[in-house]
Amino acid sequence: MRAYSRRIAAPTGPARLGLETIAVPDSAPIELDLRMESVTEGVYVSGTVHAPLSGECARCLDAVTDVVDVELSELFAYPDSVTDETTDADEVPRVVDELVDLEQTVRDAVVLALPLAPLCRDDCAGLCPGCGEKWADLAPDHGHETLDPRWAALKERLSAD
Repeated sequence: MRAYSRRIAAPTGPARLGLETIAVPDSAPIELDLRMESVTEGVYVSGTVHAPLSGECARCLDAVTDVVDVELSELFAYPDSVTDETTDADEVPRVVDELVDLEQTVRDAVVLALPLAPLCRDDCAGLCPGCGEKWADLAPDHGHETLDPRWAALKERLSAD
């Protein structure tokens, strides 16, 4: 068993870690604390990934910053092991030339841990659909009267009387 602590830069551009609304910022530090253990069928990698996040609130579009802490656990199969021979190439990662490539494992763990709709706070009310202003900044009696155009003639007739 060996323990490793590494700090790597997040990928940039189209290879970035994240979604449209929230992601690990380009070149941000990602901290890996890992244990690699030799087991009968391969190398078992376990540990944690810690990375900063930035994005925008899904309701009010304000900037959101957060962190993601995610647990990793993955078996990398040895060549010619039973696991290697009985699984498809895309089911289990492999040890190649006595090395394990953690990029896809880290990417999958981080992206799956991200919120699909990040919020600046749990009670965020979002934006007013009429004027686009934040509900939090508007007066409590704020509203927009919308009248169905089919009733406009009736309103004019009733208001004239």
